[in-house]
Amino acid sequence: MWQGHIPVHRSPAKHAVSVIPWQIRLGRRRGLVTVPTDIMAKALALVFCGLGLAITAPAGEELLFREPFQDRLSPGWLWIREEPAGWRLREGALELRVLPGNLWGGANNARNVLVRPAPDPGEGELVITVKIESAPTEQYEQVNLAWYYDDRHMVKLGREIVDGPVCVVMGREENDQCQTVAVLPVSGAWYRLRLTVSGNRIRGAYQAEGQATWTEVGSCQLPTPPGGRAHISLHGYHGPGDREHWARLSEFTVVRRAP
Repeated sequence: MWQGHIPVHRSPAKHAVSVIPWQIRLGRRRGLVTVPTDIMAKALALVFCGLGLAITAPAGEELLFREPFQDRLSPGWLWIREEPAGWRLREGALELRVLPGNLWGGANNARNVLVRPAPDPGEGELVITVKIESAPTEQYEQVNLAWYYDDRHMVKLGREIVDGPVCVVMGREENDQCQTVAVLPVSGAWYRLRLTVSGNRIRGAYQAEGQATWTEVGSCQLPTPPGGRAHISLHGYHGPGDREHWARLSEFTVVRRAP
């Protein structure tokens, strides 16, 4: 089994830990801790919890939230039109059955729309990432990461079939009026998707299987409704009704960058 060294630095004042790939540094003394990569996340969570330490993002960034998708969803998540048989947690991932339904336009009947309140982007740029694995076959079958106010107002970034190929699709919806920001055919069994929110603007990017860097998709203005409360959403729709298509979502994080 390949093993790597995981670097950790703790600030004596704040007891925060920065994870920098592959070495460990605790307090004022140096030492290496080796953790098998396939259990790295679990080991870090258990060890740091026991030491009373908090994982932070690299310098200039603050990790606001990480969802491990273990035994249960973390507090703060809410299901809209939940269908319990259509989702499960397994091996560090949320598995969603991609069901028939729609959120694009006026139908607004997609099931198992998972949402949680979004931090205020006015306090610093937000970066939201998730890994999505799926094998769609139907036209417009999709799984999305979205900046979501309600069923009529959102910006989505997802993995979707459009006229044959699987694509990265970014779209904006305001008062059920839809605007396609970008459609980019991208191969691979999975994508990492990233939404970056700064002020009243949002940008989308992806990292496909086999790629080491991120590729920008597009940007647009947030479709903020009067009095609207922003949420982050994970959801899928336009799946087949006669077959079960399951998608895996993992590595969900929310980070704030310093102004």
